[in-house]
This record gives sequence, C-alpha cells and structure tokens, in this order.
Amino acid sequence: MRGGTVPDLPLLPAGHNTARSALTCEYRCGNSCSHEAPNRSLNPYFGDVVQRALSRRGVFKGGAVLALAAGGATLAASPAAAAPAVTSGGRPSRGLDFEPVAPNTADAVTIPADYAQQVVIRWGDPVLAGAPRFDAHSQSAKAQARQFGYNADYMALLDLPRRRGHQLLVVNHEYTNEEIMFFGYVPATPTREQVEIAWAAHGLTVLVVRADDCSGRLWPVTGDALNRRITATTPIRFTGPAAGSDLLKTNADPTGRTVLGTLNNCGGGITPWGTVLTGEENFNQYFGNAVAVTDPVAKARLARYGLPTGASTRKWERFDDRFDIGKEPNEPNRFGWVVEIDPYDPTSTPRKRTALGRFKHEAAEPRLTRDGRVALYMGDDERFDYLYKYVSTKTYKKGDSRAAREHNLTLLDEGTLYVAKFTGDSPAAEIDGTGRLPSDGEFDGSGEWIPLATGNVSHVAGMTAEEVYVFTRLAADKAGATKMDRPEDVEPHPTTGRVYVALTNNSDRGAAGKVGPDEANPRIGNKHGHILELEERRSDAASTSFSWRLMLVCGDPEDPSTYFAGFDKLKVSPISCPDNVAFDPHGNLWIATDGSALGSNDGLFVVPVKGSERGHVKQFLTVPKAAETCGPIITEDRILVAAQHPGEVTGATAENPASHWPDGPGNIPRPSVVTVWKDKRR
Repeated sequence: MRGGTVPDLPLLPAGHNTARSALTCEYRCGNSCSHEAPNRSLNPYFGDVVQRALSRRGVFKGGAVLALAAGGATLAASPAAAAPAVTSGGRPSRGLDFEPVAPNTADAVTIPADYAQQVVIRWGDPVLAGAPRFDAHSQSAKAQARQFGYNADYMALLDLPRRRGHQLLVVNHEYTNEEIMFFGYVPATPTREQVEIAWAAHGLTVLVVRADDCSGRLWPVTGDALNRRITATTPIRFTGPAAGSDLLKTNADPTGRTVLGTLNNCGGGITPWGTVLTGEENFNQYFGNAVAVTDPVAKARLARYGLPTGASTRKWERFDDRFDIGKEPNEPNRFGWVVEIDPYDPTSTPRKRTALGRFKHEAAEPRLTRDGRVALYMGDDERFDYLYKYVSTKTYKKGDSRAAREHNLTLLDEGTLYVAKFTGDSPAAEIDGTGRLPSDGEFDGSGEWIPLATGNVSHVAGMTAEEVYVFTRLAADKAGATKMDRPEDVEPHPTTGRVYVALTNNSDRGAAGKVGPDEANPRIGNKHGHILELEERRSDAASTSFSWRLMLVCGDPEDPSTYFAGFDKLKVSPISCPDNVAFDPHGNLWIATDGSALGSNDGLFVVPVKGSERGHVKQFLTVPKAAETCGPIITEDRILVAAQHPGEVTGATAENPASHWPDGPGNIPRPSVVTVWKDKRR
C-alpha cells in the first residue's frame, strides 16, 4: 500500500502496563509475565549499581526528570497524546531522509510517503517443490512441512555469489497461534492433526529469493534446490562440552547427542563463515506435568526455567511423551540453546551449540576480537535475568576452502562463557587507558564479564562444567551477575564495535517487594524499556571489562522521564518496548518494538548513534493490528520486516478474526515478510 499518516490516537488509560493481549502472553511465552519471575536470587538489581555514576554526571540531558528512589517517590509524567509525525528540520543524516509516520492502529503496514511495499511471503505459501497452495480450511501437517511457517521473527539475507540477482532468505518461526490458525479449534482438546501442523509451522525456512532490478521487490523461488524447512521434528545434533551429558539423555536418545526439532526461535545472527545462528527462547511453554518431579534439586532447576507444573497450553504432551516432564524429565534441557544452520547445504544437520549456554536466548551476534577469535553477545529474555558473552578459544580462518570451513565450524564448541556484572563508579578514561573521554560524552559506569566455564572447566563453585552449560541461569545466579530488565537483542556496531543492548521492559520494576525507581530505571513498572550502549575495554571484544551508558530511555517524549541521548525531545518519535535491533549501511541503529504501551501499533524506528543527530528517533513504519515488528533487515535497496502475529487479540478466533491482513476482508490473518523501498517513480 502507499504510505502516509493517520490521525493521532489517545494514549491507553493510566496504569495500563502494556498493549500486549492475554493471547499474546499465553502463546508467545507461556504467560510468564503473570507469574513470579523465576530469578529469585539476591544479586544486585541493575538500577541499584548505577546511581552514583549518573548522579555524578547530573543526567538527564534533554529534559528528563529523575525519580527519587530513596524516598520511593517519582515526579509525575505529563499526560500526552500520541505524537503526530515529526518533521525533521535541517538536513537529515544519511539513510534517514523520510518523514516519520504517525502512531496509529491501522490494520496495515503503514510506511512513509514516497515509499512502496510488497508482501514477500505469507504463512502457508509454498516453499518446497510439490507444496500445495495455502487453504485455511484444508490444512495438513504434510502440506505445512513444505510451506512457509508461522510467526516469522529473526531474518538473515545472504548472498548467492554465482546466481546474479538471487539471495538466500533465512527466517525463524517463533511460535504458533492455534486459535486463529484453525477453524473449529478447541484449546482443551486439540486434534493430532492440529498439533502436527503446529510442529511443522515451527522452526525455520531457508528460501531463495529473486530481486527485482527496478525496485525493492523480492520474489520467492518456490521449489529451489536450496530451499529448506526445519521444523519441531527435524533431527539436530548437540555439539560442544555438554553433548552426551547425562543431563541431555532421554529414553528416545540414550546418547544425549540428537534432539528432534527447534522451538520458539527468536533472535539470531550471521557468522563470518556464512552460517546462521538462531536462539531458542520461550521453550518452557511447550512442556507439561512438572508436578510429577519430586527431587528437590530437579524441581528447583525446572522452576528457575519457568517450566509449568500442570498441563501445557497446547497439550502437546498428549501426543508425544517427550513433552511430558513426568515421563521425560530431561527433555526440557534439550531446548533453550543457540542453533547453527548451514543455509547453503540443505542436507546438513543443524547443531545445538552447548558451549553458548542454555537460557531464553535472544540474539547471537558475532564480532571478531583483536586477535581474530569470535565473540558472541546474547541476552536472556526474562525479567531480572542476564546479559552474556562467549569468546572462542581458537581463531577464525578466512577463506572458502574446505579446511577453513571445517575449522570455523568448530569455533562455537570451545571457548569461555561469561555473564555481565555492572557497576557505576568508573569513568571511560579508566576503561580505554588513553586518559581521553569519548567525543560524545562520558560513559555512565563500568562492568566486568564474569567467566562461568571454559571448555570442560567450570569457574562456578559447586557446579560442574556440564551443569553450568545446561543450567546457565543458576550458574549466573551464583556468580553474582547483574539482574536486567529483559535483555533482548544485542548488536555490536559494524564499525565502532560498541554494543547496543535492547532492554524491552520490566513490569515488576518498583512492585511490592521489588527495587524501586532510580536514575537508570526512572519509572515504576518500566513499561517502555531502554537501550544501553557498551564499549569493551580498548574496543576489544575479548576484554573482560567494559564501560556503559544509557542511549535511550523509551516512552512518550512528553514524559519527563524519557531520554533520547540528549537530543531535543520535541523532534523525536515516541517509542516503547525496544526488541530487535539492526544497523544500516550508514551505521544508524534500527529498532523494532514489541508490545508498545503508547496506544499505537508496534513499529520500526531508526536513530543515529553518533554525530549531531545522535538520539533523533524517527518512526519508519507501523505493523498491522496486534502484530509485533520483527526482523529487521536494512540494506541500501530495501528494508525487510516480519509482521508477526497480526490479530493476536484475546477472544479472536479463525471464525472471528481481529485482523484480516495481508489478504483483506474475509480472510484470516497470516504472519508475513514485507519488503519496503524508496519508490523512485513518485
């Protein structure tokens, strides 16, 4: 559709914690926000450790007003209507030459004027040869296993050097919404066919796409030999130090080395050697009957990962014993990993890399260290959980030779797994060793990477290395890591190496018995989230210390507690709940949101991270009703986003959908990938 703006919309009522529906909470993460956060350790909360550093700087610039943490009081935010499209004023930074779209609730992808868009592929569209066309009234597991999966999330676009105009698109399929997928669905009594369709709709799609020479369109090449579907039943191999552990063995796999499928795939990354990494996030929701486990140590481990004591929402345990914890207590241990996939070889076996630890993985973004080793940054998407890093022992080998490739495919199996601890009393001059502060201001504090395990050696007292990898959250608890506000995507800047951490929100911030607001987390509930900027010591990803500062404190710009890196708040777009992040070729940070609490649909935003425009947030698009913005991929030619779970509203069904996107009235919603480009004809 053609871009534009829509009328302003009122904010949600005061006290509304999020725009996310109860259906989203149930199907996306097993309704985790309605339960006590599984991290019950007494480690310092992130806000506690930064008060001195921020008070030293006298932040916030740009009009933010700090909460009075010691007295438990806050300055009230001014009520504000959702902001209209903001005019840029002056010359925009490279890659930001567009007028922002206004907040809205349209059942459409709304884009700027002078841009065009196309749906690249929808849930159910054919991928493999012989796949039938999608028919909402006649679905089957056999068909779904050859069709595009549900709820696309992370995406990667890779070159095909020998095929001009073609690329490989790799897409995660995070989870399924059975109630709006199937006509006649009864949650208490799903059929085997419905369950098996859901299994086939999970996982990933590898798809060859053909670019249009005259626009940003992309066309799926159905049936291409490189196309592939990976599902909840695809054999996957464990590698690394925990492979073969007793903690991973089941009746079906007494070796502890092969698992069926990958579930709840969220953030990811692309390795320097051309493979794709995908993180398993809210895997706990697929299992049931933890109440059958009586051993206190095992019960504590299950609880720390949020495994339900009763039946699961989807009732998969009725159709496969591996989802019944009472029958297969180790099966949950086989999920929550980073999976590495070779998209160029459709016959290859994906690998779950145990050296990267097990938790609710968001992101697995690589960066080379100064001496050529590989570092990965990873977030654990849970209230009060942690930020992690992995550094390989061996160095990366350049080139496309078979020997180099085989070597590089071992880099994620041996290294050191770290967790972050933040402090707030060391200026940047002490971190980089130069005695000079960064040109765009002082960092707020410092931090250290605490080692948890290296190869088969544990650095955590009372835990073996295998236990550290399989129960990484408990190891981080013991190590004294800093609890965070839902660390989601983590991305290193392609040129500066600075690391940007999206902290989506924390509904428990300041709740009864929880730490109250302070300078780093200035609002009770922290319903809008924030973004941190980290710099490793000497800009080396192998460093064990770093400096950090706040980049954004999200929300309505008219709320005095928001902060936009010191930029004039009269000129920014309102933003809430940062999730996926990516960089464009000019080094600007693009932010996809999930669960905006500002009364508008979620969207895609861009912000420069350096120069005079640093902090100038601009909204590029919004996604349809109740959808989440995922992906994104930003190139010179196009912007790709995945519109996940459109119409995911409590009470919605296939018979009575809350969205008809993308096919229009009379159709059920279908999560889809969209490409947007500058329309040079306008």
